Amino acid sequence: MTNNPRIQILDALRGFALLGIALANFPEFSLYSFLPESVAAAMPSADADGVTRWLQLLLIDGKFYTIFSVLFGIGFSIIIGNARKRGADGMRIFYRRMLMLALFGFLHLMLIWSGDILLLYALMGMVLPAFYSRSNKTLLIWASALLILPVVCDVLIAVSGIDPSKIPYDLWWYWAGRFGICEENFHTWLRDADSYVGMSQFLVQGAFERMWEFVVSHRYFKVLGLFVLGLYIGKNGIHANIGSQMPLLKKVCKVAFCVALPLSGMYAWSVACDYPLGKIVHSIIYVFSVYPLGVGYMAALSILYLYTRNSSIWKSLALPGKMSLTTYISQSLMGVVLFYGVGFGLGCSLGLWQTELVAVGVYLLLMAFAWLWLRRFDRGPLEWLWRRVVYGK
Repeated sequence: MTNNPRIQILDALRGFALLGIALANFPEFSLYSFLPESVAAAMPSADADGVTRWLQLLLIDGKFYTIFSVLFGIGFSIIIGNARKRGADGMRIFYRRMLMLALFGFLHLMLIWSGDILLLYALMGMVLPAFYSRSNKTLLIWASALLILPVVCDVLIAVSGIDPSKIPYDLWWYWAGRFGICEENFHTWLRDADSYVGMSQFLVQGAFERMWEFVVSHRYFKVLGLFVLGLYIGKNGIHANIGSQMPLLKKVCKVAFCVALPLSGMYAWSVACDYPLGKIVHSIIYVFSVYPLGVGYMAALSILYLYTRNSSIWKSLALPGKMSLTTYISQSLMGVVLFYGVGFGLGCSLGLWQTELVAVGVYLLLMAFAWLWLRRFDRGPLEWLWRRVVYGK
């Protein structure tokens, strides 16, 4: 596909995923997601925000972590394959990478932003080698089972009445209460905290909130299932020879946009109306809308790439994708500087549609930074540090 040892479409897909992740995360950075309904409804932008929220649920929510998770699994297969070509111990290298990623994630979670995903990726990534030697059929069975397992868990919770998310939920509010964080000041705490001490208090309770979010949504099963799907794609070289995969890509797009997109409309309605059909039905809709549409985005971009691979847009998208760790962490730092009290304190002042414009602006700024940085260096600063620790060079 390219003379560059990196596969450009993978970097472009990572760059595209980072844009979607910014659009998904910045409503939390701006504190809009924490606003009471009455406050959000009273904002001048309320009507436009309602439309933006619906579009976000329809097209963004869950779809871009799906892409990133599948790419993670593909990356795992590439790491192991490249290590074996050099005669190195690929699994040992991968585990060192995961330990370093876990450290990045922990520091990100505790020092910058409570919405970190890196720590979960590292922990679930450590399970991935157990699937490497499995057959293609077994990989697909495992991927499907893991992605459906959250529905089974919701059924078991409804039948048994035992909710495993209660423990992290209680811990969350215990630590929030210790610092004086409550429902009344939850949405303004980070805006009003004019020192890092106040921000760090929110981050401590936020770490338990994040744990609760993962447990209540069964996110660990979802992420691991998508990792395994990515591993299947990587082991079969589908990513490295997409030119011969046009029939498969078209089938994926047909399912995604003819079936999953309408179902994603049901998903958006279910979330917006607070699950009127119940959590179990909502979980079923999630399985058949979010994952297929996320993979459909990947297929659609791959088809477009095959027809326009010489376009500069792919090089531009690939820039943040080549330094995805640096870009992801930088998005968080920009969110803190813009919206928290330790920075410009703009939190709670922007509507949702305005927040999304800011997210696009931040993404473009970081794309420009990646362009400047990669003109002089082979990899991003955090990627360099990651490689330095893992490989010792």
